Amino acid sequence: MNLFFERDLRLSRRKFFGKTAQGIGALALMSLLSEEGYAQTASQGMPGLPGVPHFAPKAKRVVVLWQGGAPSQIDLFDYKPDLAKHYLEELPESVRQGKRLSTMTSGQKSFPILGAINPFRQYGQSQMWLSEMIPHIGSIADDICLVKSMHTEAVNHAPGVTFFLTGSQIPGRPSFGAWAVYGLGSLTRDLPAFVVMTSADRQKSCGQLFYDYYWGSGFIPSKYQGVRFRSEGEPVLYLDNPPGMSPELRRSLLNDIDKLDQKRYQDFGDPEIETRIAQYEMAFKMQTSVPELLDISKEPANILEMYGPDVQRKGSYAHNCLIARRLLERGVRFVQLMHAGWDQHLNLSTQLAIQCQDTDQPSAALVKDLKQRGMLDDTIVLWAGEFGRTVFVQGDINKPNGHGRDHFGDAYSLWIAGGGFKGGTVFGETDDFCYSVTKDPVGVHDMQATLLNQLGIDHKRLTYKYQGRDFRLTDVAGEVVREIVG
Repeated sequence: MNLFFERDLRLSRRKFFGKTAQGIGALALMSLLSEEGYAQTASQGMPGLPGVPHFAPKAKRVVVLWQGGAPSQIDLFDYKPDLAKHYLEELPESVRQGKRLSTMTSGQKSFPILGAINPFRQYGQSQMWLSEMIPHIGSIADDICLVKSMHTEAVNHAPGVTFFLTGSQIPGRPSFGAWAVYGLGSLTRDLPAFVVMTSADRQKSCGQLFYDYYWGSGFIPSKYQGVRFRSEGEPVLYLDNPPGMSPELRRSLLNDIDKLDQKRYQDFGDPEIETRIAQYEMAFKMQTSVPELLDISKEPANILEMYGPDVQRKGSYAHNCLIARRLLERGVRFVQLMHAGWDQHLNLSTQLAIQCQDTDQPSAALVKDLKQRGMLDDTIVLWAGEFGRTVFVQGDINKPNGHGRDHFGDAYSLWIAGGGFKGGTVFGETDDFCYSVTKDPVGVHDMQATLLNQLGIDHKRLTYKYQGRDFRLTDVAGEVVREIVG
């Protein structure tokens, strides 16, 4: 809907509410009788759209473990033992086929092949091949669905992240989390429906920035955008009362502001006024809920140990993974963790291991923690980056900190756990050089459609009219990958 149509709709609803008590009862009945009886009611938090979910959902929560910089599928997930036989041989032109590369390597005169820098082994009853660098993820092999046939249009970081998280390489579209909350609403009154946390490797080796539009609401009302919890200072800016203001005084002030905003809303019907009202109220509730949420002192020792030695360091990936579980169990619909450090252009032989040490154990711990609490079945855990890496070397192979792999979008890997995805499954294949998808290709819009499907959403029906066009997360593409879901 555009803002003018939404204004008219809300004005009509206001009149409907104002006329009779029977009107309110009728609206409640309509909610109960919504399509197939799966609609979210407003009593649990911010309501979603009427008739959404479109069908019975397999999942009601999502946590995205975003690995910024692009992990190397060759070294971690896509087992190609024969590459060792071709060490530093030229990647044949018949394999390269003029595929798009970034400007950092497109002009190289030589493309020497480099296989996985560490051994692989099989994990779990599924005997899934994974690198020995990620043994903890290996320990949950039977719970994850490994997709090895991902491909994307992007070859640079910001467009790649934007494409995966918003459906377009150009900033300005609503993010995945915003779409989910817009359609499904919230499960809690005391915390935001969509929360974001960021982290980076201690060496700050990866220069990518995390832009607000990665979790923004684009052209839909801003109440659906993600709320960022910071790792330093106040977790949420301006949440604390200023000196001299008591909770009672703040409550009184908010009541007065609310009256003014309500009057303004009645006059203009601007959805952003409604957003502002909701944000003031949420901030007041978060003054109590956020400190309790972030206090991990009462977590059992075995849980802290499971997340690893870095869990006590605020702002670390491990700490954020534990907070993510606490958010999910308190009713937060969508949690997005964004970790920078995977951009190994010239330090593959040293920094890749450090990244694995920082993220392997906490990622697996989150899955295990959700599973032991009975939450994994209806929670989607997505571990992904914006694209993959090249099989050929970038830089000088003779320098330990002078070589690595460039960006590569035509074939890469990610994994998903929970939410009805088939654990212990490997889907898709690439050629012998991990350069082209040869079986069951999965595009970004396909993955988005599949994730929405597990939330009970038909991706073609979750739309928002803006500037005369119906927009959706999957743009004009996307097919649900039925083979990887139950």
